[in-house]
Amino acid sequence: MAYDFTLLKNKIKETEEWLARELSGVRTGRATPTLLDGVKPEAYGARTPLRELGSVSVEDARTLRIIPWDKTLTKAIEKGITDADLGVGVSTDDQGLRISFPELTSERRTQLSKIAGDKTEQAKVALRSHRTDALKALEAAEKAGGIGEDEVARHKIEIQKLIDAGNDSLLKILEKKEQEIRL
Repeated sequence: MAYDFTLLKNKIKETEEWLARELSGVRTGRATPTLLDGVKPEAYGARTPLRELGSVSVEDARTLRIIPWDKTLTKAIEKGITDADLGVGVSTDDQGLRISFPELTSERRTQLSKIAGDKTEQAKVALRSHRTDALKALEAAEKAGGIGEDEVARHKIEIQKLIDAGNDSLLKILEKKEQEIRL
């Protein structure tokens, strides 16, 4: 009976996707709508994600434009962005809101690189945990008599190869983010 690597592959993929999502929220020198994903202004009696209240578009490299679908929510959206403490300037006009991102200082770039590195380390810890779980499942299958010793040894090597590939992928995601932060 062969060991099924599908669960491990899925967990590795989920970890990579988690890191990519987490790092998309780390601000770089460019303004992107994903930086506002965590903003949830008070609207219609509940905290509502910003993307459900209006359209967010890139005006230039350091400016986002928000056009609320309901103009009466402009003040609530402005307050939500201010409360999110993103370190951005918010101004309103007759069309909606303009979000200005200040130029990143070298000190702030260093902080952002450290945050990105910390999140990558969390993802690596998750991969090590997934490897441990896979090895335990493999040993359980061996004890149950479903897999022989030679097959277990081959599967352990395959598990390590999958984890190594996952770690390489995490490092590529980190390198890409650090490059964005430096620009």
